Amino acid sequence: MFTMFAMTTDAVGVIIPVIIKEFGLSLTQASAFHYAPMIAIALSGIALGFLADRIGRKYTILLGLSLFALACFLFALGKQFEFFVTLLLVSGCAIGIFKTGALALIGDISHSTQEHTRTMNTVEGFFGVGAIIGPALVAYLLAEGISWTYLYLVAGGICVLLMLIASRVRYPHTRPPSDAEKIDLSRTLTMLRNPFALGFSALIALYVASEVAIYVWMPTFLQDYQGDWTGLAAYALTIFFVLRASGRFLGAWILLRFEWSTIMVLFSSCIFLCFLGSAIGGPTIAVFLLPLSGIFMSMIYPTLNSKGISCFDKHEHGAVAGVILFFTAVAAALGPLLMGLIGDLLGHVKYGFYLATGFSGCLCLALIYNWRKKPAELQLNR
Repeated sequence: MFTMFAMTTDAVGVIIPVIIKEFGLSLTQASAFHYAPMIAIALSGIALGFLADRIGRKYTILLGLSLFALACFLFALGKQFEFFVTLLLVSGCAIGIFKTGALALIGDISHSTQEHTRTMNTVEGFFGVGAIIGPALVAYLLAEGISWTYLYLVAGGICVLLMLIASRVRYPHTRPPSDAEKIDLSRTLTMLRNPFALGFSALIALYVASEVAIYVWMPTFLQDYQGDWTGLAAYALTIFFVLRASGRFLGAWILLRFEWSTIMVLFSSCIFLCFLGSAIGGPTIAVFLLPLSGIFMSMIYPTLNSKGISCFDKHEHGAVAGVILFFTAVAAALGPLLMGLIGDLLGHVKYGFYLATGFSGCLCLALIYNWRKKPAELQLNR
């Protein structure tokens, strides 16, 4: 599932230049292909995350996959930009539904917080694989003179296969909520006041704002590169995705041997140094450091996500996953937008990367605090 939807969400950067020409759009209009599904994922996560706890993981996953498949297949009928954006809103809503079900299911099959974190890193590794496949498939389609919309038809076909598998898999038994526990939107909203849900969500938001800066704006930032490594500049985004995916698979092994908060401090420090060096040195340095940051970014999101969810009982995993997903998607939508606005205001995309450097610096400081004080240690051990 993670591979399948990553194929669509992370291929947007390749699709946007095509639709600008196809529909005569401005940059702001075309960016709706990125922020529309992100906003839908955010709203779906916060408003419908409780479904995984209320109707169960299986039916939540099947509901989300059905909605996603329908949106994908309708791309074959589209001719207008507004119609495509509407379908992206529907697909974003669907992702918010089945992803919260999947994240809750990971908690069900994990027997400790350590196992939960390792499993999350492995699953997010497959997301990284999808982020490589999607843009490559779009590039191939365009090279063959085939419409980019076939990407969504392929994803829809995979989605139908996933639905067949998901309907036949035996799901682990989870404790049903008691009659006194209301499983609805209001319970999800109360989690916004929980310090563990809010704290881990804030950390994830800072990370996502830093990560999205790479795959949305790095190609534009490196357009000014004039050095001897033009080939590296051309494939910088691909290198970033490959390093991010491979690092997540490696993360399951690393977390068996090292304490997670120590790894988070080390990797976030390296991310900050990559951004700082790129901001100071410009494209000449960024062509090396920004793709390299992928290996250090690989473990941050799945580890923080798993720890945030593990702070809660398993019958609450759907709701808390929805809260975290809300902050994830909001940061993914607003981070690049703020970078673009600052770049337009000051006349160059490099000023947007100054902001991204600030995001990564705040993340590093917050994770140093987490390493020293360990505010969630008792909750995770419980």
